[in-house]
Amino acid sequence: MARSHHRLIIIGTGPAGYTAAIYASRARLAPLVLEGVQPGGQLTITTEVENYPGFSHGIPGPVLMAEMREQALRFGTKVRAESVETVDLSVRPFLLVTDQGSYTSDALIIATGASAKWLGLGKDLELSRNGGGVSACATCDGFFFRGKEIAVVGGGDTALEEAIYLTKFASKVHLIHRRDAFRASKAMQLRALTHKKIQVHWNREISCLQTVSSEDAFGEKVEKLASLILKDTQNGRPSCSLPVNGLFVAIGHQPNTRLFEGQVPMDASGYLLVEKGSSRTSIAGVFAAGDVADHTYRQAITAAGSGCMAAIDAERWLAEQTH
Repeated sequence: MARSHHRLIIIGTGPAGYTAAIYASRARLAPLVLEGVQPGGQLTITTEVENYPGFSHGIPGPVLMAEMREQALRFGTKVRAESVETVDLSVRPFLLVTDQGSYTSDALIIATGASAKWLGLGKDLELSRNGGGVSACATCDGFFFRGKEIAVVGGGDTALEEAIYLTKFASKVHLIHRRDAFRASKAMQLRALTHKKIQVHWNREISCLQTVSSEDAFGEKVEKLASLILKDTQNGRPSCSLPVNGLFVAIGHQPNTRLFEGQVPMDASGYLLVEKGSSRTSIAGVFAAGDVADHTYRQAITAAGSGCMAAIDAERWLAEQTH
């Protein structure tokens, strides 16, 4: 099978991948973007984005990503709906094999993102996709729960940070943890445990999500979270039904980096390591952008910014190779 060669290939979309494509196209690098299994990234399952600059009334996540895609295409980016199955970064040019063909490239931008870990209850992921009251991002969606009673599940720094942040909007925050002690820092624990709006449920896990059916603004029937059934982790028995309008899952994220294991250095959690203040990995010509290399912020705006950095870094690196 003939291999198609490109100066720059971008793996993954979302704000990082599309922004990298926009900048790279304007720099006349003619990038190829391989979309992967979730074109547009996590924002395609976010109903409303209200914290992305430039949209005073907010914008649906899928619409924002569609606009970014069209902008990249307008400047000459080639986008293909293919998933990369293997990469070989030990050869020059780099070799990528997808579910539909194979490609080589002089430079590579990895923008494969990170995926939130879910509870595995089926409905949690479903409700997160249709605006049914389940989310993995308090910063993104907390605003929609003003004056409502909500829950956060998790016991690390992220869970406690999100619980504290959500007290700005919610009337009450139920913090559910499967153990009898948090893994979070002592300072974060103190803030959460002494907050008047936070109630901690120790040795509890969610066994079931209960929903109600209602009509949205367009008259369509949608399922909304109504309550949580909690189970005692010590004896396995149901403990209570917790009426809440929202659930924030904060049990961690998993960077989508399995493709690059053993080829690109990662931290203990699997996030790609880049040089400080840049998008460069330790592999010359390989750059990382967005959540795949960011375990701290994980926001659309920071992902877009790092996509810009990656494109500029790639452009400069490619220019150096021709001299």
